[in-house]
Amino acid sequence: MNPHTASRSDQIPAADKAAVAALPQRIVDAWAAYDSDAFAEVFTADGTLVLPGVFEKGRAAIRAFAKTAFSGPYQGTRVTGTPIDLRFLNTEAAILLTRGGILAPGETEPAAERAVHASWTAVKQDGEWRLAAYQNSPRHATA
Repeated sequence: MNPHTASRSDQIPAADKAAVAALPQRIVDAWAAYDSDAFAEVFTADGTLVLPGVFEKGRAAIRAFAKTAFSGPYQGTRVTGTPIDLRFLNTEAAILLTRGGILAPGETEPAAERAVHASWTAVKQDGEWRLAAYQNSPRHATA
């Protein structure tokens, strides 16, 4: 079997599973500190961030977006993200799905208009797991 092909979860080291599952917490921590550098460092150099109405590619663009967001529309907010599914495509690529959203001050759960499901495409580069792509969509239908 090709060492870069993992068809079964038991072929993936526990440390890699834990590192990918920890990516949301890295984003939560960066957001809590309003640290646009730490936020951008979770992504690969050419990573993408896709949110409703937003497309950013590359760490510099993601960093600039986060800096503006943290000092503007997302000032005073926090985020939450709980893994709901994790699949490894091979030993160096994984898809993580989360449920979460943006928390306004005092909230413990995101309001319906800020609740999302998210897809995280993680890749292992130089021994570290990073986001190659992140995308979220509203969790609740807007009618």
